[in-house]
Parts: sequence; structure tokens; C-alpha cells
Amino acid sequence: MKTATIALGGNSLMRPEDHGTAQEQFERMESTCEGLAEMVVEGYDLVLTHGNGPQVGNILLQNEIASHSVPALPLDICGAESQGQIGYMFQQTLENELNKKGLQRTVSSIITQVIVDEDDPAFKNPSKFIGPGYNESEAERIRREKDWDIKETSEGEYRRVVPSPKPQEIVEREVLEDLVFSENEGHIVVAAGGGGVPVVKDENGLLRGVEAVIDKDRASEVLAADIDETFFVMLTKVEKVYLNYGEENEEPIDSMTVTEAKKYLDQGHFPPGSMGPKIEASIHFLEEGGEKVLITSPENLLDALNEETGTYIYPG
Repeated sequence: MKTATIALGGNSLMRPEDHGTAQEQFERMESTCEGLAEMVVEGYDLVLTHGNGPQVGNILLQNEIASHSVPALPLDICGAESQGQIGYMFQQTLENELNKKGLQRTVSSIITQVIVDEDDPAFKNPSKFIGPGYNESEAERIRREKDWDIKETSEGEYRRVVPSPKPQEIVEREVLEDLVFSENEGHIVVAAGGGGVPVVKDENGLLRGVEAVIDKDRASEVLAADIDETFFVMLTKVEKVYLNYGEENEEPIDSMTVTEAKKYLDQGHFPPGSMGPKIEASIHFLEEGGEKVLITSPENLLDALNEETGTYIYPG
């Protein structure tokens, strides 16, 4: 079997214009899984990862609303909760799509822990915005009551910020590798949802969850490298990667090498808040032994696999 690790953005499952109902999310999931099912038809065995920004944001908001009567849960548990929620939707929807095509596969979602360094500089400089927005007076009150780090996102709006440390290792990597490369074909794995649950390991090897959010693309790349995958796909809102994106002289990139990707990154073509983490994850994956990376949109996935669109990145 050909194998690939595919990272889906949280917005591919829930768009900004959506209300966030279960029905809406299942409809988005069906659209996404149609393309994934076609990959299986074409002979791919899949490892799926996903973002969770909209979903975990709603969980945090529900925490806020109910906190006067029900104890709020810490961020690591909210992340695990979103993994279960989205994993369930993947399992049901993708298996249904495969059954329509006469294919029998088992889709399994694994609650995934990702080790980070307790001394990572990100813990001293929280930068990842999460949860709902507040006005200035609300932000000041919540800052005092909850001891949260809160920063201004735009004029007059404030949101909580949490650390976003670099992922180092997937705790469940051996289980995932056994499932993906089992002699019995048919396992499709959903893992490292939302970047995984961030944990630190003490001197005795004991794990402890921390209040942080790991970048989904970086965690997906570590997962792919940990289980010796060679093909890494990131699905996002654009069909291709662009130079000068959004400008009159924007230029699509069909393919590039690691050397070229580093040059364009240094030149500022890939901002930290958008394409930057994807390019950095691509570079690291290929430098760790990966063979190729594809960046494209979900609706263009099949054409991109046939090298008719999308952006490919190769070693060199």
C-alpha cells in the first residue's frame, strides 16, 4: 500500500460563516471524506490529522458559560475532548463513504499526546490566540479573576493567549505505526488532532498535561517523521502556495526544493500566521528523511495527487 499523512485544517470541517452545529460539521466532513475515500480507492493507506481551532474554541466558550455551576476543564483536557469529537465524526463519515464504494476499512481515532519541552521559550511568551473575544473591561476582569494572559488582537478586541511550544515526540507513535503498517490492510488512523495534547515528561518519565496549544502542521510533521512516512500532505484554503500572496504580482509555485523554500521563507513570502508554519513543517519533514510534501486545498486534492495542481516540495 502507498501511505500518506494528511493534515486537514480545522476550517475544512467548520467554516467561519458556519454556526457550528453538528449537522453543519457532518456536512463539511462528508465533503472532505469524499476526496479521502477516492485516495483509498487509488491505493493509499491514510494517516489523518486535523485542526481543532473552531471546535476547541466552542468548548472553551461552553466552559465559560457553565463555569458558575460546573468546574471548567483545563486546556489539555479540552484539546483531548475535541480530538474525540472530531475523531468520531471522521470514523463514521469516512467509513460510510468507503462503504458506498464497496471498500471495507476500519477508521480508528487515537487520543494522541505530544511531548514538549517544559523549558521551551514559548511558555514565557504566550502567542497563540484561543477562545472568544472580549472588550477591554471584560478582558481586564478576566485577567484578574483567572490569571490568564490576554492580548489585543485588533483595536478594541482582546483574546486569551497561551503558549505554542514546539512538538518533540509522539507518545503513542508505536501504536500508530503498528496500525498503519500492519500486515492486515484496512486500518485508517486519525491522530494528533489539534496538534495533540501537549504533555511534559519529568525526570522519572511521568507525563503531565500543560496549558498550551501545539501547531497542528508541526505536530503532524513530527508524527509523519516518527512513524517513517515518506509523503506528507497539508490541506488548506488555497490551491497552491504563492509568492507575494494577495498582491498584484502574486505568483503560484508548482514545485520547489527545500533550499528554495528556505530562501522564500527568509524573504518573508510565508508569514508566521498563515503559510509560514506549513513551510517550516515541510522543510523539517524533508530534512528528516521524507520524500515529498504536497500543499493544496481539499477540493483540489485528487488533481494534485496527479500533479495537475498543488505545490510540491522536495529535498534538495
